[in-house]
Parts: sequence; structure tokens; C-alpha cells
Amino acid sequence: MSERVCWTTTAEGVVLALHHGDLTAEEVDVIVNAANEHLAHGGGVAGAISRRGGASIQAESTAWVREHGPVETGQVAITGAGSLPCRVVIHAVGPVWHGGVRREPELLESAVTNALELAEERRFTSIAMPAVSSGIFGFPKERCASILVGAGVAFSARHPAGGLREIRYTNFDAPTVAVFRAEFERRFGAALRTD
Repeated sequence: MSERVCWTTTAEGVVLALHHGDLTAEEVDVIVNAANEHLAHGGGVAGAISRRGGASIQAESTAWVREHGPVETGQVAITGAGSLPCRVVIHAVGPVWHGGVRREPELLESAVTNALELAEERRFTSIAMPAVSSGIFGFPKERCASILVGAGVAFSARHPAGGLREIRYTNFDAPTVAVFRAEFERRFGAALRTD
């Protein structure tokens, strides 16, 4: 399980929450994997999801790529969750950071938005995601936090009576959590809750 650090509820009734802990232990409908285009889950968040969830996640991912081809940057794929406590895993392919000259912010926003939209389409009610692209892909954490939280706010505005009612940003390392907390404080101010 994770610890809720802070949270707010949008005008449309969607809870946006920052959690500190293990993404693979989150008891939500969906967790988002920070994946590569081949859905080869070797290291980082992807490796942790694959190890904890079991061999079926990689097997389904390999089958998905065999059928559909590599997942383009900014796009998503969905598989079962193996033995994870969530129901499914949405694999979001974020961009590798090249200094911002290759549409990286736009592609990251696309990956996260597509994950949220797919969860909504499948009628899931809760989702947890890591700081996509900010690990080995090198995306600056502050910009990542701004894009991910902004995508959650924009999603909420587009789906005022939607099914997805909780969006968690779950990270294991304290420095990333601190960056996301600063973004929550900047964006939500007095509407931010810590109880």
C-alpha cells in the first residue's frame, strides 16, 4: 500500500491524489506502466510491475506487439494484471528526453491522456500512475509533474459525469514525491488537503 500525501477534488468530483509508495501494490482498477515501444519490461517501473505481476504480463505484452506492432510514443496498450492487486495494466509509452526539441512535452501529455481515456472507455473508476518518462527516459521531473497533473485536471473537465473518479500519482522515491507535491501546491493552493 501507499501513503496519501495530499489530494484535492476537482469541481467535477474527480479526486487527484499524490501517493508515496509502491505502485505495484496499489489497490486500484488500473495501474499505468511507464513502458517502451516494444513493451519489453526489463527495468525501472516496468521491471517491477512485470516481476511482481508474474510472467503473464510480459507474455500478453509480447503478444500485443506481435499482433499490433510496436506501441508508438504517446500511445498506450492494455494487458491483464497477473497477480497484481489491480485489474489491468495500461502501458503508456512516454518520450525519451532530447532537450525538448522532439515534441517530448506533447508526447508525454498524449501518453498520459490516452491512458486516462482508455481507463474511462473501459469504465474503470480508479487509476494510479508513476512519473512517466522521468526515470531512465530522462524527462525533467518538474515538467513531468506539471504535464501529468495538468492532464488529470483537463481529463476531469472533459468528463464531468465520467466513471473514472480517482487519479493517483504514485511514486516510490521521495525526491519525485517532493516535486509532485510542489506541483500540487502550486496548482491547487488552498484547495489542497493533507488529512
